[in-house]
Amino acid sequence: MNPSESLFAAPLLQLGSTTITLGHALIAGAAVVLALVALLVMSVSRAARVQAEVAEESAARAREADARLAEITRAQVEMQGRMGTIAEVFGARQAELNKAIGERLDGMTSRLGHSITEQTKSTHENLAKLQERLAVIDTAQNNIQSLAGQVVQLQHILSNKQTRGAFGQARMEAIIADGLPHGAYEFQATLSNGSRPDCTIRMPNGAPDLVIDAKFPLESWNAIRTAAEAENSEAQKYAAQNFRRDVEVHLKAIADKYLINGETQDTAFMFVPSESIFAEIHENFEALVQKAHRARIVIVSPSLLMLSIQVIQAVLKDARMREQAHLIQGEVIRLMEDLGRLDERVRKLQTHFGQANRDIDLILTSTEKLTKRGEKIEALELDSPQIDEKADKKPAEARSGSLRLRVVDDE
Repeated sequence: MNPSESLFAAPLLQLGSTTITLGHALIAGAAVVLALVALLVMSVSRAARVQAEVAEESAARAREADARLAEITRAQVEMQGRMGTIAEVFGARQAELNKAIGERLDGMTSRLGHSITEQTKSTHENLAKLQERLAVIDTAQNNIQSLAGQVVQLQHILSNKQTRGAFGQARMEAIIADGLPHGAYEFQATLSNGSRPDCTIRMPNGAPDLVIDAKFPLESWNAIRTAAEAENSEAQKYAAQNFRRDVEVHLKAIADKYLINGETQDTAFMFVPSESIFAEIHENFEALVQKAHRARIVIVSPSLLMLSIQVIQAVLKDARMREQAHLIQGEVIRLMEDLGRLDERVRKLQTHFGQANRDIDLILTSTEKLTKRGEKIEALELDSPQIDEKADKKPAEARSGSLRLRVVDDE
């Protein structure tokens, strides 16, 4: 055995009955190395295969990524195209919208301007009307102030007996002057006994005059009103007694001075210048009304006096018509004569119209005959020259007559 072999045969390790030598160790190491190399080669090949697979997978993914990128690019291009189309559509729509908004704004502005103009015009008109109404109100206020002054003057007038009597007489005179013609009445006329009533009305047909007295005891009435406002029953009762006594005295004075047999009517009027006083007398002083009736004196208010004046006016009108009856009858007779002449002339005119209608009927009959003869002449057929010669030898009157017929037929 050589030294190298002895070296490889030298024991290294004793494991039980098995002796491990260096050769065994080297062989085991070589086997391990070979195994490691084989594992390394297998791992390298596996790594290469894995790398190839990874590379192939990466290439596939790269291709897929390229395809997706291309698809994304195409989609992006399509999207850009669509966005461009949408932008164009939006631009057109926006332009239309801007135009519509502009038109609506213009219309709204125009309507608003027109409305503002009309509103301004209406405001000016309303202001003008308001100014007119304010002017009317100012005028009315001035009239009210003037009326207030007149009321104050009227109060002063009514506070004085003489002026109060003049006020009642003036109202009575205004009613009579408005209702009766001039000459049918007289104010402050003197009677045979020397008394002067406030008004006398001349009755028709020679009848006696009607007397109207406008003096009324308003002092006692004002005392009643004052006591009623003060709510003093004793003073009110005393004032009512005084008022009743004053009215009775006044009624007796009218009956004694103004009821004259044969000169005045059996009835006289006592004028009360207030409707409220008249109503109060008839409501609370019935005894005075009955006593006035027994004395043949009628108490009248302004409305009753006006009604009485209208009745008297109707009586006067009827009397005047009766006085003028013979004149009216004469006018009616002359009117009937005129109607008779008119009837005679109308009958003559009717006779002339009848004769003219008959003449027109005869003329129409003649024109119909002439027209029929002209149609017969136009319907003849001229076959031979002889007939033409005969036609030429017709008298001039016949030719002229046919010519006239043609003219009439043309018309």
